[in-house]
Amino acid sequence: MATQRSSRQANQRAPTRTGRVREVSAQSQYIQPLGKEVQRFGTIRLVPIALSEEARAESVQLLNQILADTKVLHPMYKKHHWLVAGPTFYQLHLLFDKHAEEQLEIMDLLGERVQSLGGVAVGDPRHAAEITQIDRPPNGAEEVPAMISRLLQAHELMIISIRDAIDRTERSKDWGTNDLLMSDVLRRHELQSWFLSQHLVDVPLVRA
Repeated sequence: MATQRSSRQANQRAPTRTGRVREVSAQSQYIQPLGKEVQRFGTIRLVPIALSEEARAESVQLLNQILADTKVLHPMYKKHHWLVAGPTFYQLHLLFDKHAEEQLEIMDLLGERVQSLGGVAVGDPRHAAEITQIDRPPNGAEEVPAMISRLLQAHELMIISIRDAIDRTERSKDWGTNDLLMSDVLRRHELQSWFLSQHLVDVPLVRA
């Protein structure tokens, strides 16, 4: 009886525009068909930004490559943030985390730009792992110089892609993407590379 009563209470009667009464269920509708795509990855939908579909498709492809690499670089920074050890632990612990947060901001900018161009941004990290050009590091911990070198190599690979994308978006006159890559992405990568490289100079921690 209690179950039937609660079931009746969950259903409310609501009038329609015609005056008829219909049953309205308060039951959550979280069970929905899964896997139905409303836009396939790699396709471009029409958006009114006065830029050709060809130009937008090229920009989306370029951005998604950089986005996939960013989605790999960000957790690499977080891993090194957790595992770094030694005399420079505190400085690098904070630096790696700062760089990770900045890459997270870049990731969001890239994803939003892809969507504004009518594309589909790389979202799933497993998808990013299929696309990225950054080599997978070992699952265990590495020495600090190896951590820094690995990050520098990833930055340089990405900077090459970013510079190429800047050139190509200039030719296609996709100024919005061009400005994003130059102002927010390239300069941030160059700055982070500089900060990292200064930890590999042959300078003693103390002098006699």
